[in-house]
This record gives sequence, structure tokens and C-alpha cells, in this order.
Amino acid sequence: MKNNPNQKNSLRHVLFGSLIGTTIEFFDFYIYANAAVLVFPQLFFPSADSTMATLESLATFSIAFLSRPLGSAFFGHYGDKIGRKFTLVAALLTMGISTVAIGFLPSYASIGIAAPLLLMLCRFGQGVGLGGEWGGAVLLAIENAPPNKRAWYGMFPQLGAPIGLLLSGGTFLVLTDSMSSEDFMNYGWRIPFIASSLLVVVGFYIRTKITETPSFENSKNAHEEVKIPFFTLIKSYKNQLIFGTFAAITTFLVFYLMTVFTLSWASSNLGFTKRDALLMQLFSVLFFAVFIPVSAVLADKIGRRKILIITTVLIAIFGFFFSYFLNSNSPALVTTFVCIGMSLMGFTYGPLGTFLSELFPTTLRYSGASLTFNLAGILGAAFAPLIAIWLASTYGLNFVGFYLTIAAFISLISLFVISKKVHQF
Repeated sequence: MKNNPNQKNSLRHVLFGSLIGTTIEFFDFYIYANAAVLVFPQLFFPSADSTMATLESLATFSIAFLSRPLGSAFFGHYGDKIGRKFTLVAALLTMGISTVAIGFLPSYASIGIAAPLLLMLCRFGQGVGLGGEWGGAVLLAIENAPPNKRAWYGMFPQLGAPIGLLLSGGTFLVLTDSMSSEDFMNYGWRIPFIASSLLVVVGFYIRTKITETPSFENSKNAHEEVKIPFFTLIKSYKNQLIFGTFAAITTFLVFYLMTVFTLSWASSNLGFTKRDALLMQLFSVLFFAVFIPVSAVLADKIGRRKILIITTVLIAIFGFFFSYFLNSNSPALVTTFVCIGMSLMGFTYGPLGTFLSELFPTTLRYSGASLTFNLAGILGAAFAPLIAIWLASTYGLNFVGFYLTIAAFISLISLFVISKKVHQF
């Protein structure tokens, strides 16, 4: 996978290469999220108490967020040292192999406690792969972008999230509609995990055709690389790491409250069938997808930070309306609630990759952007579904909204105090 130094990436290769990878990665990631709510409690965590089985299943969901910073540190190190291209391919394969393996796992009834342990191991591998994928995909886009369109280019890998979610949710919906419940639980749920291998092959082929980014090549030719990027980040970029992490936590929290928590709560406590809850979620993802490019256009015009600040304020206000919408017993109001939340998610997610990447110089950018993004995933999402279900069950839905509002205030403060310096590309 050597590069021809005279070869340049075409716009089509750059944007499709960054988009296809994150689409595959997020498809793999989200089919686990759907299965963690719909399938795994029964097959891997048998319990007389269905709520406890769901909580145990969602606990394995959080493992990937804990392992993502490890993937960020590992793949980020090599991404900053030897290049974006090789690292992106390796991250894609790590994620893909872990996902396909889940599709072949025997259930608790077959091998006992080994089943959930193997499931957790595969989930760990998913997190490591995604921890290395996201940062590299964003850099592939923005390090090939003209300065006045950096947020626009940077939003293409972000589009992989709603596309991956639509594909994963749509796949589960088709399977549940076309199969009996018994067949779906016996083998149908395995199909999307195993079929993801086809997407990985496509992504692998496209990624191997991409050359290194101009920013990395210029930095390498100037001999600007650092020995151990992680140590340099800790020593010289603590402000960016700490406040960049806190600035991004609300993005994660609002997303997983709108998807995993709402899917679980709507199907378990609000009287929605699992099919109706999935349909509601898939419809809301369209709003997520639409507002990612809208936010990117605005971010290139008025600035990434301003868009993130405005959206974070709106999310803080949105948190006060949780109980009103979800306790309404109205399918229209619940659907409206999720659509508003996913619209806000699109506004905050669109410019986030560009914003975080601009906090770090080229020699540290893969490690720095990946770590801030994935550390935010731990704080904002790893245990968010568990915490939200506990708050809703113990204190009521109002407190889930307060949880989101408090996180938004933390992100807002961080956006104001983080370093204002934008590094050159």
C-alpha cells in the first residue's frame, strides 16, 4: 500500500473514501446497539427480571466506549507516525472482524457464561476499531480540503453515522417483518453481523486506492514528526484534550438518549411495539442526516465554535421538555420529540470533527482529535443508556432531561474556555 508521491486524491476518492469507512463502522456499531435492546437480553443474559437482563446487555454496549480511547491511542500513534492510509485500513479490518465474529457466537443456552464473555470481547474489538477509524476518516477529508470548505469536507465522514444507523435499523426492521419471532431469535439477528463482511470488503478496496493526505506528506517531508504523539499531547495540549473532551460530551449524550434509551423506553414502558419504535427512530434519522450538511455550510460561514455554542444552548433548553413529550402517550408527540433531538444532533455533529481536528497540529492531529472524540464517548455515552433508564425508573423522565441539560452546560463552558488557536493544515 505504498503511495505515489505525485498522485493526488480526487475529490470523489476523498469524500467517498471517508464516507464509506465511517458508514461501515457505524453500521457495525449500531447493529450491536439494536441487538443489545432487542436480542441480547434474551440470548446472552437470561434473567427472570427483564429489566435486569436489559441492563446487563446495555452494560456490554458500554464496553466499546471504554475501549475506543485505546484504539485512538494505538491507531492515532501510527496514523501520526506512518500515515493516515495504512492506519485507516487496519482500523476498518479490526472493526469488521469483531462484528462478523458476533454473528457466529453461540448463545448462553449453548455454552453458558462463555457466551456473554465472548460477546464482551467482540464488543471490545469493535470499540478499538472505531476508536481508530473516526479520526482518520475525518482527517482524510479535511486535510484534502480547501481552507474555506474544511467544515463541508469534514461533514462527509460524519454522514456515515446517520447512513449507518439507517442501514442497521432498516435491516433489523426488514428481518423482524419478514421472519417469525422464533426464526429471528434463532438465526435472523445474526444476518446483519455476518453480512457486514461484504461492506468491509468494499471499504477495504476503496481505502487501499487512496493516497496520503497533503498535510501529512508536507509534515513528513519537513521532518516535523514527534517521537511519541501521546506523550506530547499530554505535555503540551492539555487544554485542548480536556476541554475538547467536555465540549463533545453533549453530542454523544443527546444521540444515545434519542436512540438506545428511547428505543428501549418506548418499547418497554410507553406501549410502543418494537417495530413501531424502530420506525420512529428511522424516521428521525432523516432529520439527523439533513442537518449535518446544513450545519457544515453555516460552520464554514460563521465558524465551527459559534455553531456548536448555539446548538449546545438549544440542547440545554430541549432537556427541560423530556417529560412533556415522552409522558404524552401521543405517538405524534413522541416522534416529534425524537426528530427535534436528532435535528439538534445533526447541528452539533456536523462541524464537530473539523472543530476538534483544528485544535491540534498535523503531527498530533490523528491522536488528538481521536482521543478527544472518544474520551467524550466514555463520559457522554458509555453509560448514558444505563443512567437514563435508572433515572427514569427511579425519579422520572424529568431527571433524564436534567441529565442532558447539565451535560450541555458543561459543554458550553468548555467551548468558551478552550484554546482559540486554529492550527495550520
